[in-house]
Amino acid sequence: MEEQAVVRSAKRSRRTAGDAAQAQELAAPQAVVAAPQAAQAVAADAQSGESGVDEPGITRLDRLCAPVEHGGAGLSKNDLNLLLENGIHCVETIAFIPMRKLLDIKGIGEQKANRISKAAKELVPMRMVSAADMLQMRKNMVTLTTGSSQLDGLLKGGIETGQITEIFGEFRCGKTQLCHTLCVACQLPIDQGGAESKALYVDTEGTFRPERLQSIAERYGLNAEDVLENITYARAYNAEHQEQLLVEAAAVFCDSRYALLVIDSATGLFRTDYSGRSELADRQQALNRYLRKLQRIADEHGVAVVITNQVMASPDSGPAAYMGPQVKPIGGHIIGHASQTRLFFRKGKGETRICKIYDSPNLPEGEAMFAIGPGGIMNAEAK
Repeated sequence: MEEQAVVRSAKRSRRTAGDAAQAQELAAPQAVVAAPQAAQAVAADAQSGESGVDEPGITRLDRLCAPVEHGGAGLSKNDLNLLLENGIHCVETIAFIPMRKLLDIKGIGEQKANRISKAAKELVPMRMVSAADMLQMRKNMVTLTTGSSQLDGLLKGGIETGQITEIFGEFRCGKTQLCHTLCVACQLPIDQGGAESKALYVDTEGTFRPERLQSIAERYGLNAEDVLENITYARAYNAEHQEQLLVEAAAVFCDSRYALLVIDSATGLFRTDYSGRSELADRQQALNRYLRKLQRIADEHGVAVVITNQVMASPDSGPAAYMGPQVKPIGGHIIGHASQTRLFFRKGKGETRICKIYDSPNLPEGEAMFAIGPGGIMNAEAK
């Protein structure tokens, strides 16, 4: 677990804000930004003659075609095609997966797998850092504004990139509205709470509405057509299809600059495709694999992964039974351990909603009120 945290930190440290002119061109995004120091590291790599990193933070598989003595693995074009067919689109993916996953690929023997793994670990930094360095990396982390300054204050800046944020609550409490707002907000300049990047929206419940994005874009003064072009949409129809879309998402993230991956909702299809106690164990195992792949995407590409979750009634006995309807999130401990930050949404008066920090490694428990308006999520009093 410590090594994964180190890898995520090193990953974010290589992200760069880049050139200000390029940052304003949303039509041609690059990669997620994290640390200003990364620009110096990229420049140093260029001066030393290293190449093959077409996007900041993404190491192309072509680097593995170099001879072993030059830091590669001596792979052929057919070997690269085998990796691509199995959902491996960048060297970072190889650095994170276990060796047995490489051995499972037909055509990749043990000797070749060892060469690939060794070259990947040389190309992708996996080293220990001090707590001071880790703190600096977190200070340079990009956060996405939620559209409400009160909610941003509760989250200490907004939704973190490179992490999984879970939002759960009853219907009509603002989960999907926040997802729509984040898809537009991530395209804003960094100094305005954005990441100057694209968003990928995976819809499992049929609640995605592009016309909603247009009204949110008008609020921020953005061109609606450009905003819609910078949001990639995918509809999942079953749990297996939902998992397959992650393979396609990994390929998309290697080709352009993305800062946000939305799964709305993450558990709905698993809940219907696996029914009854007889399939409960299978459902939890499938959900665990799915969440692990989401974490891997967050580690490899540094995107903010936002998942929404359904709830179920919790008819508890005792004092809680007299405090109104009680609900708890679907997925049990598996989804609870997978998410870094868990937010509980509930309804307030009128169009107001209340967000409570349900679980977080660094945020104290607290609540914030926000509202849903024509421009998406906003401050309660500003509606």
